[in-house]
Amino acid sequence: MYQYGAKWTAADISENQIEQAEILSKGMDIDYHVISTEDISFSDNSFDVITACQCFWYFDHEAVMPKLYRMLKQGGSILVLYMAWLPFEDEIAGASEKLVLKYNPNWSGAGETKHPIDIPDCYKEKFVLAYHEEFTLRIPFTRESWNGRMKACRGIGASLTEKEISMWEQEHMTLLEQIALSEFDILHYAAIAELKKH
Repeated sequence: MYQYGAKWTAADISENQIEQAEILSKGMDIDYHVISTEDISFSDNSFDVITACQCFWYFDHEAVMPKLYRMLKQGGSILVLYMAWLPFEDEIAGASEKLVLKYNPNWSGAGETKHPIDIPDCYKEKFVLAYHEEFTLRIPFTRESWNGRMKACRGIGASLTEKEISMWEQEHMTLLEQIALSEFDILHYAAIAELKKH
């Protein structure tokens, strides 16, 4: 989003995520902070737009919503952005999910379907849902990049031991060699919700 010319401030709870973002954004004027959303404390009326990409559902919304409202300028917006593969519509995504569940049957991230972003009721007090849209798109992968994408999901990389990850990774690559060309698309859906400050 940097290319659109705004001045960007970025926050993430993970120091490693911020380190990687700094590497990827070398030469860009972005102000980075390692902090949880619940602990942010930027000045009142600091931002025109606050984005929450792939993270909104992790927030303690009762604590976070008043802070976001306070930090937004009058007429400002929160943009909630989300993207996920569709395992029921895409054979490769579905087979990959089944393999994740084999190694981690308690993984809660499986079975995604296309739907609007759920906005907790506490936002209705200070914001109006100004816009939402959900649409499908095809994302290109190689066997290696899709294996890496699946390995990075909560069900594998954040949950399993190194030995289990290695076993899963080998089995996943074998699966991909059987069912996927060397390059392929995975069907995803993207969703956006704009919450406008009253």
